Order: sequence, then structure tokens, then C-alpha cells
Amino acid sequence: MTDSKYHNSDDGSREGRAFRPATPAELAEAVDHAFDYRGDVTLTLMSGEMVEGYIFNRNPASPRPVLKLFPKGKPEVREIPYTEVVSIAFTGEDTASGKSWEAWAAKKESERCAEAQKVAEAASARGHL
Repeated sequence: MTDSKYHNSDDGSREGRAFRPATPAELAEAVDHAFDYRGDVTLTLMSGEMVEGYIFNRNPASPRPVLKLFPKGKPEVREIPYTEVVSIAFTGEDTASGKSWEAWAAKKESERCAEAQKVAEAASARGHL
């Protein structure tokens, strides 16, 4: 599978990358990566059409594997057979890039401590502590 990278991304994000799978196995792997991506992708189809949107489901085990996406700017869901996909570009912003569970947990702990401090100060001001 060829992977062209448009910019350097040291955070492990696929943002800015494009994959042109050479085999069905590579295509299935690329679709899995696109499914796990938390941003829009642009699919180039065999017809030459380019479809941008968010992949929210896929069924690789089906006799006719398909992916489902919300096309950008359109209300309907679109179902695209794997066999129609020529390339997948990770064109949308990866909304989770650089964010980790540890960072989230540290932020929440800080917020809890600040709230506990406010409650203690309020209780102290009322003479309860």
C-alpha cells in the first residue's frame, strides 16, 4: 500500500496521509484505519468521483464488503462497496490528535481538586469548618 504523507506528524496521527491500496487485504486495512480515524476522509472511487465524509461503519466480513459514511455537507448516509475505493486520504482534522487518556484524567483531577477547594472555602466562610 503506498502512503504519501503531506506533512510531518510526529504524534502518530494519519492526518494528511493518503493510501492507495494495491490488494484487497491492504484496502481492508486502510478502511479499518479510516474507520478508527476521528476526522473526515476523502475517498477516490473507480469512477473518478471523490467523496469526502466521516466513516462511521464498515462490514469487511460481508460477501460484498461495504463502508458507510456521512458525506460532508449532506444529510444522507452513503454506502460504498470496498471494490469501488481506489484511494483513501485522511483530509479532515484528527479531532483526537495529541489527546490522551492521561491528559484527560489529569485535567479532570485538577477540576475536581479546584471544586473541592471552592466547597471547602464556602463551608469555611459559613463557619462549618
